[in-house]
Amino acid sequence: MSDSGSRSMDIHEVRRYLPHRYPFMLIDRVLDYVPGEYLTAVKNITYNEPQFTGHFPERPIMPGVLLIEAMAQTAGILAQVSTGVRVDDRHLYYLVGVDNARFKRPVEPGDQVILRAELQRAIRGVWKFSCEARVDGQVVASAEVMSVLKEVGD
Repeated sequence: MSDSGSRSMDIHEVRRYLPHRYPFMLIDRVLDYVPGEYLTAVKNITYNEPQFTGHFPERPIMPGVLLIEAMAQTAGILAQVSTGVRVDDRHLYYLVGVDNARFKRPVEPGDQVILRAELQRAIRGVWKFSCEARVDGQVVASAEVMSVLKEVGD
C-alpha cells in the first residue's frame, strides 16, 4: 500500500496512535512516513526520565529494552497508518517477536534518537518490520520486530 506523499505528526497526533502514556510513550514526533513502506520518528533523551535514577545513576544510559520498545512503537504507528486501523478500546497492536537485536553504542541524556521502521512483510495478520535507532547519523541499535492486530475484550 504505497502513498505518493510523505507526512509528519506532532506529539498530539502521535498520542492518538499510541495507547502508551508517561513513562512508556517513547515517541516525541513523527518526521516522515509513507503508509506501507516506512516511518521515521524522534525520541529526545532527557536526564529527568525515570529510568536514569537506576540505570545507571553515575553514568545514565538508556536501557536497551527501551530502545527496542521505541522501535516497536515506531513500527506500531506505521502499521496503523498502513492499515487504517487505530488502537482503541477494541483493538491493540501487540509486539509478538523481536529478532536480531543489536546494540552498537550507549544512548545518553542529551541524545536525539532517530527511529526508523520499514515494513518487510505482512502475512496472515503478522507484520514484520526492520528497525533502526540512530544518534548523530550512527546506528546505535537495530532489530526486526513483529506485531499483530488483536481485538481485545472488556
